[in-house]
Amino acid sequence: MCVLVATLSPTRARGQQPVKLTFWSWRVEDKWAYDKIIQAFQQRNPGIQVEFVPFKATEYNTILSSALTAGNGPDIIHLRAYGGLETFAAPGYIAQLDFERLPELRTFSRQLLDGARARKDGKLYGVPFATQSLVIYYNKKIFAQNNLSAPKNWDEFLTVLRTLKNHGVLPLANGGKEGWTLEVMSGVVAPNFYGGTAFFDAVTRGQTSFKDPAYTNALARMLDLRPYMHPNFMGVDYTTMQQQFINEQAAMFIGGSWEIGFFKSQNKDLDFDIFAAPPLRAGTAPWVSSYNDGNYGVNAKTPYMDAALKFIQFTASREFGQMFTDMLAQLSAVPGVEVRDPVLKHVQELSRKSTPYMMLVGFRWQAPTGSTLLQSALQGMMAGTKTPEQVGDEVTKGLSAWFEPFQGR
Repeated sequence: MCVLVATLSPTRARGQQPVKLTFWSWRVEDKWAYDKIIQAFQQRNPGIQVEFVPFKATEYNTILSSALTAGNGPDIIHLRAYGGLETFAAPGYIAQLDFERLPELRTFSRQLLDGARARKDGKLYGVPFATQSLVIYYNKKIFAQNNLSAPKNWDEFLTVLRTLKNHGVLPLANGGKEGWTLEVMSGVVAPNFYGGTAFFDAVTRGQTSFKDPAYTNALARMLDLRPYMHPNFMGVDYTTMQQQFINEQAAMFIGGSWEIGFFKSQNKDLDFDIFAAPPLRAGTAPWVSSYNDGNYGVNAKTPYMDAALKFIQFTASREFGQMFTDMLAQLSAVPGVEVRDPVLKHVQELSRKSTPYMMLVGFRWQAPTGSTLLQSALQGMMAGTKTPEQVGDEVTKGLSAWFEPFQGR
């Protein structure tokens, strides 16, 4: 699939006809919001038209790769972050951005900009669009009915889970049919027990590995949750997880901040809030895994570079960030945006003690990715066929194929 565009003629350059840009994305569910945001841009830039074209998320990377490889593709590209961005930056498919072209990027957090950099040259190739955090959702009505409140430490959390189960309530909506949902669970639970950013820094520098007992013992905490999931949780997929929480069939849902807007749109009466996975001891601020969810970039071969950069500059503006946050109930990466949604504001507060989401940020740069290895191994662990130590061993050995510090470990 490709975008059919003609070379910008002198007539169009004088503004007699608008430049037409295409903007590809995997965010099918967000099309309504992007269409409204684009309208605001077009009102201020009548010489530029932008068409938002979303594809199914599971098919997007393949469609985009095929188009760019053929020398085509959209003008504006919704890019993944970290290793997902590297895939397109390394071959030169996307245009470099810098502080001279986009001075607005100077105000973005360094942690988010790291997800827009290519490792091959350290250059920026995108404008971060959102930051996501991993949390635990809870149904406030169900908690009140059972005289429960958000737990402050791990033992309290297990007591809450046990109380709900004893009262005939499914405590956790989560399942294990799709390995990525277990990776999310590990991103919620494990950082408090492996030491958050200190361990992330050590393992990404090769000073330790995933065989480290600090990491495998942290994964073992996930086993504490198995009795409080659906009896057949290994057959429960992501959609079923969502529906169990939305329909108030489960009291809690371990997931990402991207769910807020979806949950509210599906059940207007659903009264929920979030808490971070509780640490071992009360009084300790819990770690919350966070990451750059993706970026907006420009096709290096677009014939409309000036117009494309103007739109990209708009995505880095506070006006864009405010509309994005207000409409989609997600945390815009743009600094200074006011968060009005109370649940999202709670996410923002908890994320002040954030740690990188381990495999996405640190180990999705080559194949096999850390996520691929961890997801498969966690399915075995949660099904009872692998120990946490075996998970750590498999992930370390798998990553040694390209991560040199792990070779020989």
